[in-house]
Amino acid sequence: MDSKANLLSSGEQSRRLYRAVWRWHFYAGVFCIPLVIWLACTGSIYVFKPQIERWLDRPYDHLALSASRATPAQIARAAVSAVPRSTLHSYELPTSEHGAVRVIVGVGKDEYRVYMNPVTLKPLKVINEEDRPMQIIFRLHGELMAGDWGSHLVELAASWGIVLLVSGLYLWWPRQSRKLAGVLWISLHQGRRIFWRDLHAVTGVWVSAFALFLLLTGLPWAKGWGTYFKKVRQITGTAVARQDWSTGTSSEVAQREAMNRNSLAAPAEHAGHLGMDHMMPGVADAAGYDALNRLVPAAQNLHLAYPVLVMPPMTAGGPWTVKSDAQNRPLRTVVMMDPASTRIVQQEDFSHRRLIDRVLGVGIAAHEGQLFGIANQILSVTTAMGLVTLCISAVVLWWRRRSTGVLGAPVPMAKPRWPLAVVGTIVALALYLPAMAASLVVVVLLERFVFSRIHPVRRWLGLAEA
Repeated sequence: MDSKANLLSSGEQSRRLYRAVWRWHFYAGVFCIPLVIWLACTGSIYVFKPQIERWLDRPYDHLALSASRATPAQIARAAVSAVPRSTLHSYELPTSEHGAVRVIVGVGKDEYRVYMNPVTLKPLKVINEEDRPMQIIFRLHGELMAGDWGSHLVELAASWGIVLLVSGLYLWWPRQSRKLAGVLWISLHQGRRIFWRDLHAVTGVWVSAFALFLLLTGLPWAKGWGTYFKKVRQITGTAVARQDWSTGTSSEVAQREAMNRNSLAAPAEHAGHLGMDHMMPGVADAAGYDALNRLVPAAQNLHLAYPVLVMPPMTAGGPWTVKSDAQNRPLRTVVMMDPASTRIVQQEDFSHRRLIDRVLGVGIAAHEGQLFGIANQILSVTTAMGLVTLCISAVVLWWRRRSTGVLGAPVPMAKPRWPLAVVGTIVALALYLPAMAASLVVVVLLERFVFSRIHPVRRWLGLAEA
C-alpha cells in the first residue's frame, strides 16, 4: 500500500509540476510572441546586410574615373569640409579603383558617411549613419527605435523567449517512446487540432537549439545585459579597454563624441572659437591629414578583411589605427601604425583576444549571418521563420482552446514539489538573465499579493484564492 501511495504521490507531483511549468510557458508566450515575431522578421532582413548595402551603393561603385586621383589627405579634407564643423573619424579603404571613397566624419552626436569622387573631390552623397537603411533595420531590431528603453524591452523579450523555449522542451519531452508522430514529424490525418498541436511541438523540436543560440548571442548588444556583463568582467579581472560590440545607442553616442576630440579635432575646434571655421585645419596638415598619404598605401598592403578603416589617434603624435571592421569578427584585426614611418607599433589579431571575447565574437558573427557565408544566412532565416511558425501556431492553439471571459492560462493545481534539476535550471537562468529574474520576482509578487485579491482579475487570469 505504501509503494502504491508513493507512486500515486509521485504521479500527482509530476502533474502539478507539469501544470506549473505549462502556466509559466503560457505567460512567457503572451508577452514574447509579438516581439519574437518582430525580432525574427527584422533579423531576417539584417542578415543580408552585405548584399543589400552593395545593391544600395552600386551607383557609387562604378564611376568613370581618370588616372589622375587626389591624394587620401585631399579626399579626407574635402570630406570634412562637406560637413560643417565636423572631424575626421575614419577613412575607409576603397574596394576598387572605380568606386567612391567613403569617409566617416563626426559632428556632435552624429556621424556622417561622405561618398567622395577621388578625382573631382566632389561629395557625391552625404548621409547620417543613423539614416542608412540597414542601420534603421538594426535599430528596429535591437531597440525598436526607442533607444535604451527599447533595448531593455527587447532584452526582456529575448530573456523570456529563452525561458519559453526551455520550458517548451520540458513540456514536449515525450512521455512515451513508441510513437514519433507529433515528436519528430507532424500527424497529418488526425484533424486540425492535432495538426496545429504537432506543428507547434515539432517545429519547436527542430528549431529550438538554433533559436536558443540566436537569442543568447543577441544579448551582448542589450543595454542591461551588456552593462551586467561588463560588471562581471570587472569583478573577474577579464575586462578590456573596449569591447568589439556596442551596448545600445547611448554607448555609441558617447564613443562618437569622444572621437570628435581626436588629434585632428583640436585645431578645428580652436578655429571655431576664433571664427575661422575650416581654415585652421590646414595648419596641421603636415602632421595630421598628410599622414593618410603614407598610411593608406601601407594599410592596403596589409590585406585585411574589408571594410578597412584608417583612424587618427586621440592624442597628437600617437599611432594611427588601421582596423578591419568585417562583420565576420574572427577576421578582424587591429593594427597600430606610426604615421611617419608606417611601422607597425602593435597588432591584435582575433586569436590574441581573451577566450570570452573570441567566444562572443564567433557567436555575434553567426548571429549576424556572417560566420560561414550564405549558408549561415539561410540557416538564420530558416530559424527565424521557425520562430514565427511557433508563435503563429501558439496563437491558433490558444484561440481554438480559449474560454470566453478568461485569458486561458492553465489552471494552477496544488503547489508542486520542485525537483533539484528544475530548481538548478531556474537559478542558472536567473543568474544569466537578470532582466528575466527581476521581472519574474515582480510578476510572482503581483500575482500573489495583488491580482489574486481582485476577483475579476483573479478570474480572468485563472488564479487560485490568495
